[in-house]
Amino acid sequence: MNNFFCSDYSRQTGEDLIGSATNYQTYILVECPPPWISETFSSQWVPDNLRVLVEEVKRAHLPIRFLLIANDESSKTNYTTLLLYQKPEGLGTGYQKQEFHLENIEQVAGVVRKWLWGGYAKHQVKTSTARDILVCTHGSQDKCCAKYGNPFYFYGKNTIANLLMHDVRIWKSTHFGGHRFAPTAIDLPAARYYGLLDQHSFSSILTRTGDIQCLRKVYRGWGILPTALQIVERELILNYGWDWFNYRVGGKILQQSLDNNTILGEITLEQPCGSLHTYRATLVKDQVKTQKVRCSCNTTRETEVLKYAITNIELTSKKLVTLSNI
Repeated sequence: MNNFFCSDYSRQTGEDLIGSATNYQTYILVECPPPWISETFSSQWVPDNLRVLVEEVKRAHLPIRFLLIANDESSKTNYTTLLLYQKPEGLGTGYQKQEFHLENIEQVAGVVRKWLWGGYAKHQVKTSTARDILVCTHGSQDKCCAKYGNPFYFYGKNTIANLLMHDVRIWKSTHFGGHRFAPTAIDLPAARYYGLLDQHSFSSILTRTGDIQCLRKVYRGWGILPTALQIVERELILNYGWDWFNYRVGGKILQQSLDNNTILGEITLEQPCGSLHTYRATLVKDQVKTQKVRCSCNTTRETEVLKYAITNIELTSKKLVTLSNI
């Protein structure tokens, strides 16, 4: 019997979570009741036409992530929710959302195909929901997501209700990476990833109040940015505070060594007042934090996870910016 739990191991080693948020152009979230098997789209309630579409998108190497979602209200409605989140061009605070209420899950593939080809898709609705929180509970993918994800989903649901946050929904979700950081979550439309969540940190993330330093332990990164630049953004968040989440931001890698050990990148932000700042950062492989880890409960193979240290960060005007903990 395998008694190894990757999330417990990650906690024990003190692995830094930053740089583990995945970068997709589009998230397609399909409401589908569990159980979900390890081969997600072969699950019991997934229709053949949706399974075929997912395979076609995968073969075409499109930057699209399909996820199945469900919550305790799912069985009480007479429609299937389809959520499409699309990354905008240029600076932004997150993704653009479209929500559809369909008669059944068999209609999903047709609506998504039409949408992918730029056609008008029926059944779109306006919603008062400002945020969708996805919590991975996909235990057939990794037992840590069941051990930590399921209890956290119920805790998170109660927390949202207690805070009277009527414009926030929480969903159980299939796997979106980072088993070893369970309980792990995505906060959409921002597409910010979190892990090793607890009561205190989740409340702060929901309300964007409290000690910003809690993000050092639970923030996996922003799905809009290349993974290497996510450590730069975290330091800027810790410097600017919760106000950062109101800024329009973008980032790109300017130069990269062949071995990926050295990277030059920049992050640009626009504040509500209209002022624009660009930070240019030099990143090098962090020899201490880069380590070999077992990325899931189901593998005995160790994979090296590359982590970066910031050796320099400055405004492109060459005015040096001093940030704490760099």
